[in-house]
Formats: sequence, structure tokens, C-alpha cells
Amino acid sequence: MKNNSNNQKKNRSILHNEQGFTLIELMVVIVILGILAGMIVPRIMDRPDEARRTKAEVDIGAISQALKLYKLDNGKYPTTDQGLQALIEPPSTGKLAKNWRDGGYLDKNAVPTDPWDNDFIYISPGLHDDFDLMSYGADNEPGGEGMNADINSWDQ
Repeated sequence: MKNNSNNQKKNRSILHNEQGFTLIELMVVIVILGILAGMIVPRIMDRPDEARRTKAEVDIGAISQALKLYKLDNGKYPTTDQGLQALIEPPSTGKLAKNWRDGGYLDKNAVPTDPWDNDFIYISPGLHDDFDLMSYGADNEPGGEGMNADINSWDQ
């Protein structure tokens, strides 16, 4: 009996020492998490737009390199009328490419669109360089500021 009585006392003291979180402690944790979220989320939310602009710059660089390879093989850049399509299939208008590379000049054998699903603008001969390649940014309109600003090959 003594053993049984000791076990009951131990069980009561174990149960008494096992305490959960109080409502106030939980509320404090929730408030702290809310404050942290309020500080961090606005900083993270700007990142997708920044990533789109960076992707557009990288794509313009890759297309520019493909255009330079096209010129090395064919002695000239595709005309504005031939467009960027000349990088994935031999042009059928204007001065034809005599040494067009089998498989084209772009990796995925497709002309990429900008991160906002608009076509890149290609002008050859360009106003700023041998060719001008640009994206009008998020608003798809010339000019703009911030995320709507144009992304140009001659600025890189």
C-alpha cells in the first residue's frame, strides 16, 4: 500500500508540473509573429518584380549573343522585317542567310518573350547600335519608371 500511495503522489506531482501555454503566452507569440511578418513581407513582395526585370536583362543578353553569332555566320544581322524569328528558322524574305546554322541560334529553338509575356522589340539597323533590342517593361508601353521602365540592349 505504501508503494501505491507513493506512486499516486509521484503521478500527481508529474501532472501538476506539466503545464501548457497560457492564452496570454500564445497571444504574445502571435503578436510577435505579426510584427515580424509586417516588417518582412513588404521587403519580399518587391522581389518578384525585381526578378522579372533581371530575367528580361538576361534574356536580352542571350538574344544579343545569338544575334552576334548569326552575324558571324552570315555577315549581317537579320533585318527588322526578318526579326528574331531568323534566329530559329532561316529567313525567307530579304537577303537570305547563306550560312544559317542547323538548329538555329537559340537554345530552346523558340524566340523567348519577356517576363510579362510580350514580344521583345527588335530593330536592325538600330538607332543606338547595330541593332536595338528592348522590352517595354511591365506596362508594355515605351518609357515609364520603376517596374514600367524600358529595358534596352544598349544600356547593358
